[in-house]
Amino acid sequence: MRILIAHESIATTGGVESYLGAILPELQERGHQIAVVYHRRRDRAGSGTWAGCADFVAGIEDTSEASVLQAVRRWRPDVCFSHNMRPLEVERALLAEWPVVKMMHGYFGTCASGLKMHAFPSTRACDRALGAACLAMYVPRHCGQLHPRSLVSGYRWALAQKSLLSRYRSIAVASAHMGAEYARHGVPSSQINVLPLFPTLDGSSKRADGGAVLFAGRMTTLKGGDLLVNAVADASRRLGRSVPLIMAGDGPQRSAWARQAASRGVNAEFTGWLDRAGLAAVFQQASMVVIPSVWPEPFGLVGLEAGAMGLPAIAFDVGGIREWLRPGQNGVLVPPERGTDGLADAIVSMYSHASVRGRMSITAHAVATEMSRSVHADRLERVLGSAGEPPTQ
Repeated sequence: MRILIAHESIATTGGVESYLGAILPELQERGHQIAVVYHRRRDRAGSGTWAGCADFVAGIEDTSEASVLQAVRRWRPDVCFSHNMRPLEVERALLAEWPVVKMMHGYFGTCASGLKMHAFPSTRACDRALGAACLAMYVPRHCGQLHPRSLVSGYRWALAQKSLLSRYRSIAVASAHMGAEYARHGVPSSQINVLPLFPTLDGSSKRADGGAVLFAGRMTTLKGGDLLVNAVADASRRLGRSVPLIMAGDGPQRSAWARQAASRGVNAEFTGWLDRAGLAAVFQQASMVVIPSVWPEPFGLVGLEAGAMGLPAIAFDVGGIREWLRPGQNGVLVPPERGTDGLADAIVSMYSHASVRGRMSITAHAVATEMSRSVHADRLERVLGSAGEPPTQ
């Protein structure tokens, strides 16, 4: 197949870019040809290493939408595989000419803020379908940035994205949780394809058990790092020893979490963003990964990455996490309403039962191996191939 990849930006780093950097070479090795269209470069010094296998890369910001579309027409794609594309005029132009499979990496077209949660009077996931009631509930429930402009612009964009859902040949999601979200918004089940993600790190059957608790990800309020710091402090007190904490990543809450760790006497190391080798190294220093996200994670890939390195996971039972975290087998699911206490209980239990931790580590690696890139690519090939066929009358 000739597969056109559409993505918002070519020179950024994040989960979507890691996914593309892993799956595109796999598709190319299987004999498919790849081209890339993006809207803007963002970091003009970067070149977007994930697009390195493409026949050509075309940026609308660098030329114009018309010239990019003309180049795509000459290339003659069989199907477009679209990812995060904020300017919907680009998405509409692609839909007008080619069959499009849309991979929804977040709550696009189903939530005005994209967070799919309420922050007041307590933090909890939202199961409301996007509609006029969201306008009334947004501020009282603290659904996102408490600014009228954010509410209006977010709601309008979400409605516009929602209006395109029926035009995609297929919608791909990483979890059944996300599939149910789009089904609730009127997408037929026949149009939804669940393609579980896969670890992008190369693990081994050797179990990592370096002794630390590990957090890895963007440091925002939604990721629950403050709850984890308090949980490690409580676990240290109950175990009668200092539990080391590694916080890998960066974001607006990093300074606050570092101050909190210092005030609670937590032995915490903040590493900043790490490349693949650096991340693999901190996995080796840990005994478990903790995912304290308070928002409904669409999948929670970091837990599967850790599993590839033999680390069991502790996580709040939110979003799509339970689709790879099997309670009692490769980790512990904590009811989100238990908060810090629930995380601390799970950490203490994991440290106190070395044999159970060892068994979970082995299973974590097995689950990560089972959910492989090859298996994902097999499923993706079928979805893209089916989308590229003429629709039945």
